[in-house]
Amino acid sequence: MNAPRDGLRIAMWSGPRNISTAMMRAWENRTDTAVIDEPFYAHYLVQTGVRHPGRDEVIAAQNTDAAAVAAMLTGPIPDGRPLWYQKHMTQHMLPGMPLDWLDDVCNCFLIREPEAVVASFTLQRPDAAAWELGFEQQARLFDHVRARLGAAPPVIDASDVLKHPAGILSALCSHLRIPFSPRMLQWPRGPRASDGVWAPHWYAAVERSTGFAPWRGHEVKLTAFQHGLVEQCRPHYDRLSTHRLAALDTPAPG
Repeated sequence: MNAPRDGLRIAMWSGPRNISTAMMRAWENRTDTAVIDEPFYAHYLVQTGVRHPGRDEVIAAQNTDAAAVAAMLTGPIPDGRPLWYQKHMTQHMLPGMPLDWLDDVCNCFLIREPEAVVASFTLQRPDAAAWELGFEQQARLFDHVRARLGAAPPVIDASDVLKHPAGILSALCSHLRIPFSPRMLQWPRGPRASDGVWAPHWYAAVERSTGFAPWRGHEVKLTAFQHGLVEQCRPHYDRLSTHRLAALDTPAPG
């Protein structure tokens, strides 16, 4: 894929409690990339009525008109940058929302094993439903994009990123036909002006970070309720996992 004349818009589709904010940090630390944080969040909160922390602040801070948000995302790239990294949550794409704008962005998919997602998400939402975790919606978006492209779009797995950050990010950049930058591997500690207003409720760990956390394999202990959520999400994760990119042994030149 070659970047359009006016730049490349990278829509990264993830469920919650992934490494999505760290991934946004990685792209923002490039000198050629603008970023945007979950632009459909306010629309999602208004339409679903879900009581997330900071709900009122999010609704006040963002446009709640999904069509207007989509038009903005396919419009001019901020600051005249050649790349625009768009961090999206798959659960924000509710049934009936138009998907035609996806033809004007490069869609990528960030997945994570459902056990880890469920364990983390239910700390804040102990009675969460499976649809809030975004796995089914992620699979639906993947199928839509694959049908339009005639080929599978790029998929990266959070555990692969944490094990081989340079190799996986280099593979993704190679797929996008843009240079890999070592600046993607480390970033300054602290908040960003680009962070959503919900950052105080969700971003404490990433604000302390200066790079991707080392991967640590550990057994996740789940309740019966949490196991039920995992069982609902697992088939969607497994299907996308078969398409995930492998790490490059040598990072692509930047």
